[in-house]
Amino acid sequence: RDSQQADIKYLSKWKKWKKASSKSLKKVLSEAKGLSSYLVLWRHDIHSIEGRFGTGIQSYFSFLRFLVLLNFIIFILMFSLTTLPTIISDYGIFNSTIANISLKNIEYNCTIYEPSGNKGLVYFYTYLQDLFSGTGFLEATRLFYGYYIGDAVWSSVMRYNLPLAYLLATFAYLALSLFWIIKRSVEGFKQNLVHDADPFQSYCNKVFAGWDFCITDPNAAQLKHRSLQYELQMDLEEERLKQKIADRTIKEELRIYSLRIFINIIVITILSGCFYSIYRVTVFSQEKSNVSIRNDIWTDSANLLVQYLPSIVITLANFIGPQIFSFLITFEDYLPAFEIKLTLMRCVFLRLANIGVLLFSLWSQISDCGADKCEPCGYNYKLYPCWESDVGQEMYKLMIFDFIIILVMTLFVDFPRKLLVTHCSCKPVQWFGLPEFRISDNVLEIVYGQTICWIGTFFSPLLPAIATVKYFIIFYIKKVSLIHTRKPADKPIRASSSKFFFLAVLLIGLLLAFIPVGVSIASIPSSKACGPFRNFNTSWEVVPDTVRGFPKGLQQVLFGMASEAFAVPLFMV
Repeated sequence: RDSQQADIKYLSKWKKWKKASSKSLKKVLSEAKGLSSYLVLWRHDIHSIEGRFGTGIQSYFSFLRFLVLLNFIIFILMFSLTTLPTIISDYGIFNSTIANISLKNIEYNCTIYEPSGNKGLVYFYTYLQDLFSGTGFLEATRLFYGYYIGDAVWSSVMRYNLPLAYLLATFAYLALSLFWIIKRSVEGFKQNLVHDADPFQSYCNKVFAGWDFCITDPNAAQLKHRSLQYELQMDLEEERLKQKIADRTIKEELRIYSLRIFINIIVITILSGCFYSIYRVTVFSQEKSNVSIRNDIWTDSANLLVQYLPSIVITLANFIGPQIFSFLITFEDYLPAFEIKLTLMRCVFLRLANIGVLLFSLWSQISDCGADKCEPCGYNYKLYPCWESDVGQEMYKLMIFDFIIILVMTLFVDFPRKLLVTHCSCKPVQWFGLPEFRISDNVLEIVYGQTICWIGTFFSPLLPAIATVKYFIIFYIKKVSLIHTRKPADKPIRASSSKFFFLAVLLIGLLLAFIPVGVSIASIPSSKACGPFRNFNTSWEVVPDTVRGFPKGLQQVLFGMASEAFAVPLFMV
């Protein structure tokens, strides 16, 4: 201590000031960090959920908070790079130019696009229909791709290339989502590896370190007891089944494998039936909704129902399919842990593949070139004068319908069931009881919605804003549902493995979103009647067109980076 005081005594004034400043800065940063923790969204709500229901359910609500933040950042990105420049130019703050297409190489018919806006006297229900379908007054707003017809925004010192900015914003939100999900996945993956490293270690973890010390509620403590008991029972059951599998005869193995093959054929048949139904309904919906004329409230209601047919069929498939899969898996004689994983993967594939089939159905209509329908324009311009906006409307309808289903299930199914169970002592009612709050089902539900958002943002730049509001409201819906109308699952997912599972499924959804967005940008001819890419054959062509304005040496470097020899290995990495 004396030596330290002696050192301080002989320090120069500069060093004393520097040391004091460093201490003050550290103190300020520490206090700022403490204060910033109070600004974290839903901090108190998530802590109270963790105390009442444990870390497994808390991880779901934390995951929901992550998606709210992710969508908000994507919205800020898309708004800043694409929407804000058009607002500035509309108010005359900067000069702007419209992407006027040359008629030398394209027919005039390809450039005709008249959004189905409301004209004359309009009834209130017509506005409601437009709000639910994305047509009418909404079609001609900044919500959809067709509005962005600007080519550049000018100021005295710079030129803002709107088509290039639109494309780069798309790449940026996909890259941001990818890196953010991977960063969060690594922590869960490490915990998962530690947990699954050795069966004996897993047993020790449950016995000596399995208790959740965040729990403060007696009911939650009892639930945690049952959860640990269930996990230990499952471990013992797995050991018993492993021994049973080891003792199987060749005849028993042949019987089981034959049964599994038969059940997988049934699963494939169910999936094929769902996909074919979605394809046929989408084609029917597109053909009928594009030729419909507004006459009265009944015609408009029928038209709205036709427009929502794909969403309704997809929702039914997402509800019925998992119920059948859960029933069939009981006959396949797998280990309990593998049963859960296989059922979840089948449900993930069903939900995400349904979106893919919907988009394939749309593209088959857009690229339907029979009877020379798309000879002058490269796409079916009569049915889809601005096909990007049509795809954006489908994604918009899927998102709105998904939210409506979640709200309706809570208000008109869960609450009446809660009242019946509470006030009716009939044996059948008490046998059914309250539904369980199944974390995996709820996660698949919001991952499905997030995949729709990722795909739809290119065609509807403000869709992330709708997703942000949607997930913000869903947080409170699910919180009320958990506390008042549902009970925690008796067979919960572990918090350590659940975080990794959530992000793994979300990553699958993101990778699926890359495919339709990439195909739309690089392969399908862009609409000649709307959007920022009307001067280009495809959206991607804006990149080489911009690079051609660079110096020759830089051009060679950039074209080399874009070549297959460089791009394919980079993508694999």
